[in-house]
Amino acid sequence: MKLNQLDGLVAFWKVAGHRGFSAAAAALEVSPSALSQAIRQLEARLGVRLLNRTTRSVSLTEAGETYLAKIGPALNDVLNASEELNALQGRPSGVLRINAARISIAMVLQPLLAGFLKAYPDVQIELSNDEGYVDIVERGFDAGIRLGESVQKDMVAIPLGGPVSVAVVGAPAYFKKHPVPQHPSDLVDHNCVRFRFSGSGAIYKWEFKVNGHLIEYEIGGNLTISDSLFSLDAALDGVGLAYTFEQLALPHLRAKKLTRVLGEFSPSFPGFYLYYPSRRQQPAKLKAFVDYALKYAGNR
Repeated sequence: MKLNQLDGLVAFWKVAGHRGFSAAAAALEVSPSALSQAIRQLEARLGVRLLNRTTRSVSLTEAGETYLAKIGPALNDVLNASEELNALQGRPSGVLRINAARISIAMVLQPLLAGFLKAYPDVQIELSNDEGYVDIVERGFDAGIRLGESVQKDMVAIPLGGPVSVAVVGAPAYFKKHPVPQHPSDLVDHNCVRFRFSGSGAIYKWEFKVNGHLIEYEIGGNLTISDSLFSLDAALDGVGLAYTFEQLALPHLRAKKLTRVLGEFSPSFPGFYLYYPSRRQQPAKLKAFVDYALKYAGNR
């Protein structure tokens, strides 16, 4: 087998995993054209088309599905073998791909990243920010970080810290022009910063605890965002009310740049979880990250 045949195998495996040339090329740090050429050479040697290509999407042919099922596990074992050798020497290595929403990055991931990278210099973290619900297996990620209620049931989920509390906040300048809401139903008369999920396109309904029950409220406002952290900035600028986490709002509340309202109705949620697929053998780089994250969370 020639060396460029191995290049073609890895190229096909990555494109199939990412369902596209751009993401696969980025993962391999090569150009999409080089990736496409390697796969065309592989298809020519095999005498069969492995991929259906259009200007907008890439999908596997029936032959491609069969071929991937044969070579995928073997290539994964080959690539993991070198990582396992490094792990035996106490040096987990490789690229660890993590998918997380911006708010989870800010609240639980960013504080531990520097320490982890210092402790494991041979591990490279590739962090992808995504505000929607993501199938991390289909997208080729090793792990994800989301609120517990957003994690798929077939995943291994590790809590990163305890419950998180919600806070509805607005700037003092906003409340000079608008009355302070006394009940969630009063929000109908307020300008609320709305959040739209990037995947489904749905607007998030604000949740409040009323008479012991969690109730969803549709809110209105002249600003809709798809960045989970920007609502706080908008509130600080006096645009309207923001529905955010107490931990993020607390410094601004203490500095009296924001005022909290509806505190008695504000719910708590289970918190953020690190989650990953259930595997017989966990990659050393992922195990190192899980162990470090648990130790960090336990020492806070």
